Amino acid sequence: MIPAAFEYFAPKSLDEALRLVARHGDEAKLLAGGHSLLPLMKLRLSAPRYVVDIGRIRSLRSIREEGGRIVIGALATHHDVEASELLRITCPLLPETAAEIGDVQVRNRGTVGGSLAHADPAADYPAAILALDAEIVATSSSGTRVIPAAEYFVDLLTTQLRPGEILTEVRIPRTGENSGAAYRKLHQPASHFALAGAAARVTLGPGEKIESVAIGITGVAVNAYRATAAEQMLIGKKAAPKLLAEAAEKVTDGIDPLGDIHASAAYRRAAAAVYARRALEAAIARAGGKKA
Repeated sequence: MIPAAFEYFAPKSLDEALRLVARHGDEAKLLAGGHSLLPLMKLRLSAPRYVVDIGRIRSLRSIREEGGRIVIGALATHHDVEASELLRITCPLLPETAAEIGDVQVRNRGTVGGSLAHADPAADYPAAILALDAEIVATSSSGTRVIPAAEYFVDLLTTQLRPGEILTEVRIPRTGENSGAAYRKLHQPASHFALAGAAARVTLGPGEKIESVAIGITGVAVNAYRATAAEQMLIGKKAAPKLLAEAAEKVTDGIDPLGDIHASAAYRRAAAAVYARRALEAAIARAGGKKA
């Protein structure tokens, strides 16, 4: 199908983009990589009067270290994240996650900010940024607001972003010593979206007991979430196969899994436990200095 008629803007600065968004309000949509918005427009599921293409704002594409944190610009592509030497050293979970997204064409065009702003319930990044305790930076004409990842995802395709705000960057704390992280997912064969995906970050303390753990789950519910029941079961305990399996069974506690033509609710629940266990095993191995 052909999209409905719209007016197109291509601002070259963030200030210009913010002015356009403020001026046109709900009638405007932001375009970054285009992998979410353009298909919706072609199917006429979305028909904005104005499209604001922020892809030319170069300042939003950097990946840098600043103030003890890793800062990823919203327009950094999945390939940028996958190939970043800085991230491979300081936050390898993100390159590992980026490599699982779609195919080469998608990774070359799709962006971190676009993915997180769209908040597809089966996207890969949400699980990772939840496990990393990341912060989302939203900018509007009135200033900047920082949203903890744990509070960012609200419902199906719904986030804490407010009208007039642009997601400008993601801030990631540096991973400490004796820590490891991993992302594992069961993907839909055609789209490579997650039918169930889990990102785990683990820090080991004395006696190889689990000092801290964070588990982000995607593909299972209407939005990505932290599996707090499983995390609480693991804190202060030494990892053992039985314990990890039992904790992984809790990653869907209190969750109503989605069911569709690709996977039933029961299948997603079972898959979430399997892939959470695999992510935990790999994260613990890496925390202990082993390859996984």
